[in-house]
Amino acid sequence: MQRKFPARISSISRQISRSGGEPKTLAPPCDVFINHRGIDTKRNVAGLLYHHLRGLRLRPFLDSKSMRPGDRLFDKIDAAIRECRVGVAVFSPMYCDSYFCLHELSRLMETGKKVVPVFCDVKPSELRVKDDGSCPAENLDRYRLALEEAKFTVGLTFDTLRGDWPEFLASATDAVIQNLIEVEEEYGLIIVA
Repeated sequence: MQRKFPARISSISRQISRSGGEPKTLAPPCDVFINHRGIDTKRNVAGLLYHHLRGLRLRPFLDSKSMRPGDRLFDKIDAAIRECRVGVAVFSPMYCDSYFCLHELSRLMETGKKVVPVFCDVKPSELRVKDDGSCPAENLDRYRLALEEAKFTVGLTFDTLRGDWPEFLASATDAVIQNLIEVEEEYGLIIVA
């Protein structure tokens, strides 16, 4: 990504630097919300993407890196989703086993965020909301709608065993940056210096 949009990355980074890394009206505390199933992707796809975006001086939200002991789980996550510009949904084989993942995805979709789907070791057709009886029916319906919307959004696919990690990371970063630029242009959220 750095090769294609160096001026835009610099502009985004300058805006973050001017804000001192602290939230301001035009600089949300989170640029990119990374929605993922930790057991499948925290130590590889989601974690690497988080660190790569941080290296570009963006502010991604990854629960294990962005939350502290004592934070109220849903309050912190819902606030990050409301304030982010772009979401990345990293779908994996065990993703739909987690109502936390599905809650985050439904919040991203309900708030109208641009979402970049990443299908990691799973095909979109394999993703289904499971009803184990522990979740209210209205939530299951929200989760199904959000999952269907994400499945029909152009995304990236990646095979963690046979895939080219550097190429994947570059493609995912390109997609995130492109979506940040589109949001910037659409809503004028970043001041270009």
